[in-house]
Amino acid sequence: MLYRNRHDAGQQLAARLGHYAGRDDVVVLALPRGGVPVAYEVALALGSPLDVFLVRKLGVPGHEELAMGAIASGGVIVLNEDVVDSLDISPEVIDRVAALERRELERREREYRDDHPPPDVRGRTVILIDDGLATGSTMRAAIAALRRAGPGRIVVAVPVGPPDACAEFGNEADEAVCVLEPEPFYAVGAWYDDFTQTTDDEVRDLLAAATRSPAV
Repeated sequence: MLYRNRHDAGQQLAARLGHYAGRDDVVVLALPRGGVPVAYEVALALGSPLDVFLVRKLGVPGHEELAMGAIASGGVIVLNEDVVDSLDISPEVIDRVAALERRELERREREYRDDHPPPDVRGRTVILIDDGLATGSTMRAAIAALRRAGPGRIVVAVPVGPPDACAEFGNEADEAVCVLEPEPFYAVGAWYDDFTQTTDDEVRDLLAAATRSPAV
């Protein structure tokens, strides 16, 4: 099974989250940029507000596609200890990469929110959405940061992820919803017909559209 694109994936994910529809304690948070089109469809279907939660992968220098951890809004850093230990990555290297990614995270906060504060999630049910799970480092950082804000419940929801990661997040969050759990997994993009990178303009447009929608 292939998703046509992220919007198609979001519609199919929304069908698995119908028990949250119409509730005033629910907020949908997307991990930019790829999670935003998915989350837009979910928020629309549930009648819930949509916002973004910023997380940046910390790539291993020289092998940036390999995540040694992630940094999230609020300055929370989550490390992949297996990667850090196996490659003997020093704290200085981690700090240097984290400083670079923190600047990009702050830029995106300004870019997407236009200086509006993040939503108050205290006591609320947060549905945390990305376009898929791979290593899970960004989602793990998001959960750790969100816990500090005191939500009543965190639901991790993705269109696709490897079975072991989906099971793991069933323990790390209060609930995990993975529509597809293929084995072998390959990569998130392998399960999309169109996996074109989401742009900053698309993120801003979808966030603006969500606020205008009578359903949200």
